Amino acid sequence: MFRVLFLLPILLCIGWFWFLRSNRIPLKQGKQGFIYILVFSSFVLGFFTLMIQVTKT
Repeated sequence: MFRVLFLLPILLCIGWFWFLRSNRIPLKQGKQGFIYILVFSSFVLGFFTLMIQVTKT
């Protein structure tokens, strides 16, 4: 599972890009969404990394 977590931000950014294009919103206006996606994905990745280290036996 940990190996495929790098796909999370890629898939979310692709989905956000598709949403912006389908609603004719310029990328410049949707830039904040990409930042939120990257920050959220960083927290998720950090959490799972921490949990793996804590539960390592």
